[in-house]
Amino acid sequence: MIKPHGSDKLNPLYVMDAKERAALATEAEKLPSIVVSSAAAANAVMLGGGYFNPLTGYMNLADSLRVATEMRTAKGLFFPVPVVNVVKDASAIRGKKQIALRDPNVDGNPILAVMDVEAIEEITADQMKLMTEKIFRTLDPKHPGVAAFTGVGNTIISGPIKVLNYSYFEKDFPETFRTAYQLRDQIEKLGWNKVVAFQTRNPMHRAHEELCRMAHKDLNADGILIHMLLGKLKPGDIPADVRDASIRKMVEIYFPKNTVLISGYGYDMLYAGPREAVLHAVFRQNTGCTHLIVGRDHAGVGSYYGPFDAQTIFDTEVPKDALLIEIYRADNTAWSKKLGRVVMMRDAPDHKPEDFVNLSGTKVREMLGKGMDLPVEFSRPEVAHILMGYYQAIDQKK
Repeated sequence: MIKPHGSDKLNPLYVMDAKERAALATEAEKLPSIVVSSAAAANAVMLGGGYFNPLTGYMNLADSLRVATEMRTAKGLFFPVPVVNVVKDASAIRGKKQIALRDPNVDGNPILAVMDVEAIEEITADQMKLMTEKIFRTLDPKHPGVAAFTGVGNTIISGPIKVLNYSYFEKDFPETFRTAYQLRDQIEKLGWNKVVAFQTRNPMHRAHEELCRMAHKDLNADGILIHMLLGKLKPGDIPADVRDASIRKMVEIYFPKNTVLISGYGYDMLYAGPREAVLHAVFRQNTGCTHLIVGRDHAGVGSYYGPFDAQTIFDTEVPKDALLIEIYRADNTAWSKKLGRVVMMRDAPDHKPEDFVNLSGTKVREMLGKGMDLPVEFSRPEVAHILMGYYQAIDQKK
């Protein structure tokens, strides 16, 4: 199996031993504590599950700045984005060596992790501006990732952590949420050596389905990991439970048995385009996948990034020896009326736009809200039915 990023073995920060975990949880209740941001909580979940391997905790200011500008920590570890715990007010824990981190996303703010505090530093306005611009390629406050990154405060708390639970993800998505170490175990038990991962924050229509099938065939892969983001999204995105149901229905009906793993991970979307595509590659290498599908406008939002910036970053900014996972480069895919099948647009140079079945997100929402069937060339009827129920329920509440 492919090695995890930065080490020979995965180093999840979740406290595996139940007795040790219970004792630490009891001890943590006596510690000074702080309610962290949703982004920092998601970082703890990802550290706990091994997705951020080989990190041992939250980065300090020096590492964060260097990762933002060079994609390297001060010690030279390749990493595409800072993994930080930033707060507005750290007065409750200043001078403390060990603290408890409380979950902002669960009622009662239970303790999520215990942290050894190595440093509490202030981020200057210029430093925040520099990191934001490097990570997101924009300073526009309307960019959802920029708004989230710059809105949590300017005090950075760094140090190693021990994770006690996986926030709301295990309870809300018991059949779907899996850690990187759990996925490595599953892939190993299946005997898969070559595995292609598909990242999604959206439901999957025919084009996405066929893209997975194309990659599986082209790479002669043993299996596919359909890996969905389960954390916070921008307003208007489809909730994780609806996406989960629609993807499971598609796989159940239209993929051969034992060729697809459906899973999800507990992270808030950054919408950081190219940088987030590289982060997605790190995640999937840590799960044991050998390839990641990177398509048009991967992890993008609006018009902040070029359509293939998320592919070219692997050529222009990622050192060749930085990652073991490989990228499967995909073009926009759509149903060809001429050929009667889904194709990558680059493979159909004789086609005009009207030769493809393409619907905008706005048009899809409008049709589903009105109970209108989507073209079967665009979406499987079973998937469209699930999405139709969601949009009609929204419309009824208006």
